[in-house]
Amino acid sequence: MSPDSTLILAALGGILLLLYLVMRLRLHAFVALLVVSLGVGLATGMQPDAIIDSVTNGMGNTLGFVATVVGLGAMFGKMLEVSGGVDRMANTLLGRFGTSRSQWALALTGFLVAIPVFLDVAFIILVPLVYALARRSGRSLLYYGIPLLAGLAVTHSFIPPTPGPIAVAKLIGADLGYVILFGALCGLPAMIVAGPIFGRFIAARIDARIPDYMENTGSVMSDEEVNQRAPGFGLILSIVLLPLALIVLNTVSGFLFGDDSPLVGWLGFLGHPFVALSLATLMAFTLLGTRRGMTREQVMEVATKALEPAGIIILVTGAGGVFKQMLIDSGVGDVLGNLMADSNLPPILLAFLIATAVRVIQGSATVAMITAAGLMAPVIDTLALSGPVLGLVVIAIASGATVLSHVNDSGFWLVSRYFGLTEKETLKSWTVMETLIGVIGVCMALLIGLFI
Repeated sequence: MSPDSTLILAALGGILLLLYLVMRLRLHAFVALLVVSLGVGLATGMQPDAIIDSVTNGMGNTLGFVATVVGLGAMFGKMLEVSGGVDRMANTLLGRFGTSRSQWALALTGFLVAIPVFLDVAFIILVPLVYALARRSGRSLLYYGIPLLAGLAVTHSFIPPTPGPIAVAKLIGADLGYVILFGALCGLPAMIVAGPIFGRFIAARIDARIPDYMENTGSVMSDEEVNQRAPGFGLILSIVLLPLALIVLNTVSGFLFGDDSPLVGWLGFLGHPFVALSLATLMAFTLLGTRRGMTREQVMEVATKALEPAGIIILVTGAGGVFKQMLIDSGVGDVLGNLMADSNLPPILLAFLIATAVRVIQGSATVAMITAAGLMAPVIDTLALSGPVLGLVVIAIASGATVLSHVNDSGFWLVSRYFGLTEKETLKSWTVMETLIGVIGVCMALLIGLFI
């Protein structure tokens, strides 16, 4: 057997072991990724000290960036939640769009809220609004719920500073500015089709009603409560969009002002994710916290609470960095890169297919993104890809990790429980919605790729 064949078998064996540990043994993804990374190192003949170095370098290089960004984003989002900013955004958009266009208001609300707030948290906060609209109109829950979920899912998958695209961008070296730009360009059409359009279609076929065990669920703040307690819509929108604007401005500053302009250096500093998110988080602490009557101790409590779910995401992402580093240091990466590069598939489509395969088999979008990013990193090096195309590869991986959510995905059961759907009905609604988002997202990425 040739050395290249041995390396390929080691890589395939590692991927199969990862899926077995996560699916059959229910081992946490963090531990599973570390175990598989060590196994790949041993199977490829690496020396023990080299394996330990790869683990250290992979974890450190990844978390040096991801831990900071995810941690800041989590605190920022939690402050937006506890201050009533989510309620203000939802009520304001519904008021401006009107009841007749409430589907579009909910889709846009989900799109904006999921920028700083985790999808499942945002959904649980906003689902009482879906219940209230369904009671008032007599329509199926899906008429309002699907647009909200589509907005949440698109931003959660495509637009930093949500953890998925942040992790993938770091692992393959993509510029976050391009990821944000392409995430919006690919995500908005996906949100429109999978949200209001598909929501209207599926609501006519599945008459979902509020389940009995959720009937006592309260609504979001009333208009009067929002006026008394919640911060202004303009303030909330400004804080949410500030880091995105700074990051994108940093990306395009060279085109706007010329690479030699001193302004480019300052925009590069302000537009770095560390600085942009730090500014937004400090603004949230001050304008949504202490300026609105919270004590410093209460603000600190909110920030500490926000880091609990962020910690899991950070560790899993770090373990994904270890997996990627082990593929590279063991030599598997070069072999896989050459093999996949010879497949004649466009890198964007290849990234989508890899992420889709892992997503369908084991369910976790995070694991699918990280695994696909680790496998695509050598391909990117082999093909010498750089610049905007890497942003499109991130979107392709995110698209693949979104499609075909089914019974092995926690999101499937969250939607099923809150909307009182059977498994068959959830497949027809939630699964189709997720698949529409992923397929439209990758098609848009391929289309944009023709012009760059």
